[in-house]
Amino acid sequence: MSFVTRLQWFFKTRWGYYAVAIALMATVNLLQTIPPKMIGNTIDHIQRGKLTASELSHTVLLLAGLALLMYGLVYVWITTLYGNSVLLEKLLRGRFMAHLTRMTPSFFQRNSTGQLMALATNDILAIGNTAGYGVMTLVNTLVGASVVIITMISLIDYRLMLAALVPLPLLAVAISYLGRKVRTRFLAAQDAFGKMNDHALESISGIRVLRSYVQEHRDLDAFDAVTTGVMDRNREVSVLNAMFQPIISLIVGVSYSIGIGYGSYLVFTHDISLGQLVSFNIYLGMLIWPMISFGEFINVLQRGNASADRVERSFRQEPDLADPERPVDVEVPERIEMRELSFAYPAAEHPSLRGVSFRLERGQTLGIVGRTGSGKSTLLKQLLRQYPLDRERLFFSGVPVEAIAIDRVKAWVAYVPQEHLLLSKTISDNIALGKPDASDAEIAKAVDMASFAADVALMPEGLGTIVGENGVMLSGGQKQRLAIARALLMNAEILVMDDSLSAVDARTETRILQHIRQERAGRTTLIATHRLSAVSHADWILVLDEGRIAEEGTHEELMHFGGWYRKQWDRQQMEAGLEE
Repeated sequence: MSFVTRLQWFFKTRWGYYAVAIALMATVNLLQTIPPKMIGNTIDHIQRGKLTASELSHTVLLLAGLALLMYGLVYVWITTLYGNSVLLEKLLRGRFMAHLTRMTPSFFQRNSTGQLMALATNDILAIGNTAGYGVMTLVNTLVGASVVIITMISLIDYRLMLAALVPLPLLAVAISYLGRKVRTRFLAAQDAFGKMNDHALESISGIRVLRSYVQEHRDLDAFDAVTTGVMDRNREVSVLNAMFQPIISLIVGVSYSIGIGYGSYLVFTHDISLGQLVSFNIYLGMLIWPMISFGEFINVLQRGNASADRVERSFRQEPDLADPERPVDVEVPERIEMRELSFAYPAAEHPSLRGVSFRLERGQTLGIVGRTGSGKSTLLKQLLRQYPLDRERLFFSGVPVEAIAIDRVKAWVAYVPQEHLLLSKTISDNIALGKPDASDAEIAKAVDMASFAADVALMPEGLGTIVGENGVMLSGGQKQRLAIARALLMNAEILVMDDSLSAVDARTETRILQHIRQERAGRTTLIATHRLSAVSHADWILVLDEGRIAEEGTHEELMHFGGWYRKQWDRQQMEAGLEE
């Protein structure tokens, strides 16, 4: 069975618990065959006038004792079995999140956030349900039906049993057909649920933009269309689910009719007693649950298989980058060097970088400027090891980056992106994201270096103020400075700042840069910016244009050259003078 094959890693580690649960379930099924036989015997004794008060009391007490015993056994196997189910969900979600953390950006371009949320919630829940409720229904179907049928043959009459079970092949055919249909429609329902998640996430995150453009009603209509699609897909699944019970009831009803009719004939011919006929009908009633369980099992299994397919497809996707078999141990990046590096994003028609080369010694600062879309951010991202590069194009201390462990390279870099990820936690927690064990003094120092201390002092709870989801309580400049403080707290070998001073004024920018130069002496810094004053102090400046280096040099050399950098500098200085 494909479901068992996919989850054999779990079943192998938990086989003991499953063995105990299945053994107890089998025991309960065996014990359940005793009461019908006792009831039949009691009826025969009543018919013959041989039932005594002591025998009746003994029978009643024994039935009560069996009920208590079965209650205890059922409690144990249910908690054991469903405990495994919950544990499987926990392990799968942990593995799924670990998988996501290993994936590179191309994975998230192929898989939307809504679909990933659907995998982590509905799909994993369906898998856990199959490993718990599905196993229960399977065992009850196989063990329960087998025990009851054997009991009916051995204690009643095999002819009556065979006659009553004639309709069962029809049940197997109907359930097999419906099961295949359920799987197909359940996959469509899960895809629709993922699209609904995507729309909800986009609407919630962009609610202020929607309101500013007065598009609330249009978005509500669009969301209504999406949810209608989800409802329709789930309704299709429900229609099939609803067909299981009537079909089973119909076939069970036919079995009952055969059992009562043919059983009555056998009583009149004295082949069986009245008590045996009553016992047989009780046993036949006990077969109803295994029949229903079989239908439920097929339904749950098809859902679990469909969800397992979706989750497995995600797990099969490998990151674009992998550690070398024998990584070279580079302690610190004494030098960063690019040699004719070109790069194109996955599925892009044109490269974003073309033949970029530079050399930066440890402790130096590199400035990267250029028009919007010239490749500044793309250049910085090559240091983050998010995308594969051509071999021997990027070097650290003379060693190609592909020969160094990925985690080692990431540990060197503190990154301040254009878009800041802020958690709905305190300011202190957000700053200490990359260094959770940071002391209060270290956090306070980072806040001061980012010129964020005055803002924090005005916050209701200071560093303990909750910033809200994605920093909704902070202004753009405050978000930037919080992100800068987070990076500075790391005191990493390489600080990468991607246009991270655009929302602060010139004086604040000057203070931040002075703190960085003072506190990060001997460590490397790369700054991409539109404001040239932020890189005028840099040891080397690259001017990018359409992914190529159009100009490079120190600030003085570029000013003397008189190209784009000089013109942009003069324009920005004129604008700054007018603002004053």
